[in-house]
Amino acid sequence: MTFKDPSHQDVMTIREMCDAYDVTPRTLRFYEAKELLMPIRQGTRRLYTRRDRARLALILRGKRFGFSLEDIRQTLDLYDRESGNVVQLQRTWILAQERLEAMRAQRAELDIAIDELQRELEASTPLLAAVAKAAE
Repeated sequence: MTFKDPSHQDVMTIREMCDAYDVTPRTLRFYEAKELLMPIRQGTRRLYTRRDRARLALILRGKRFGFSLEDIRQTLDLYDRESGNVVQLQRTWILAQERLEAMRAQRAELDIAIDELQRELEASTPLLAAVAKAAE
């Protein structure tokens, strides 16, 4: 994820958000519909606050790690500055542990599939060479 540092601005337009976070307007509207972002509405204009930008950065990071949007939404909704975010941090830690286990299992399955495909390719190489030679 690459984005320019927009922290110096109080609010940003949808175009500025798209440019800063390398997302499309459709993506931002989708996240708004899913109640992940809540920009200020001025008529048809959307203005994104620092809170929205922090949430978007966390959403994009969560998606990169493979979290569902529902898990991301529920975790973001646990934010409570006054309590020190203990509940949110605990929930995030549990979800991250579960996701890491799942990713490791996927990697192990992928390693097995890669090895098997490699063996199949190596086994078929002589046959392919023989067929090509016979066709000459």
